[in-house]
Amino acid sequence: MNKFWDYLKTKAFRNNFFAAIGTVILVVIIAFFSLSYYTRHGEGIPVPTLKGLPVEKAIQLLKDQGFGYQIDSVYVLDEPAGTIVEQDPDAGTNVKVNRIIYLTMVTRLAPDVTMPDLQNENYMEAVATLANYGLKVGDTTYKADIADHILQASFAGHVIAAGAKIPKGSKLDLVIGNGAGASEVEIPDLVNQDLDAAKFAIKGAGLTVGTVTYEGSITDSSNVVVSAQFPIKTDSSKVSLGTRINLTVTQGKKADGSN
Repeated sequence: MNKFWDYLKTKAFRNNFFAAIGTVILVVIIAFFSLSYYTRHGEGIPVPTLKGLPVEKAIQLLKDQGFGYQIDSVYVLDEPAGTIVEQDPDAGTNVKVNRIIYLTMVTRLAPDVTMPDLQNENYMEAVATLANYGLKVGDTTYKADIADHILQASFAGHVIAAGAKIPKGSKLDLVIGNGAGASEVEIPDLVNQDLDAAKFAIKGAGLTVGTVTYEGSITDSSNVVVSAQFPIKTDSSKVSLGTRINLTVTQGKKADGSN
């Protein structure tokens, strides 16, 4: 054992020890540079910027620089079809010639979505609902109606019902009630109608039953017909909502085809 420790103190041991360390370091350096040379580390061609380019132009650019390519597609709202939106590797990355560059482009065919039910929704609610489905609001038209919600939705000029399939990103035209109803309505033609039917027609039109004048001898008040009204019905007569319609009634059955 003493001889071993004595040997460790000799010059020969020190020379052998440092020689072994130097050999290991030399082997590591040779291996490193050999691997770098073999893989051409740090050499290559920078990947061009392809995002935002039309797919045809991006492909041609890759071909001109000796790259291969692989294309996937995705639908992106408000992006032109055929536009490159992602690339891998990123622009500026040094890669070898013939390297495959992965591209993602906006698909030319939008997927279908289900038309949501907008019934009883106001304008702001409808906008939010359509956005959640990837749809947009096109033209809006307000219509006289006591309701203040969506009355109708149309796509490409056709009324569309909830549940129908339409392309994602489509614009829908909306008809919305103004919440006030019509300010003017047409006067109904009440002559020759029995009194109860005339009153029903007046209320149904949003008007008010005015004075009822009985003309002539009335023997059966349950069997009277309208002989005159004021205001009278004309081809273009309209009055404000709630206008009073005065009636003159006579005894007898409803006359056929007479005024």
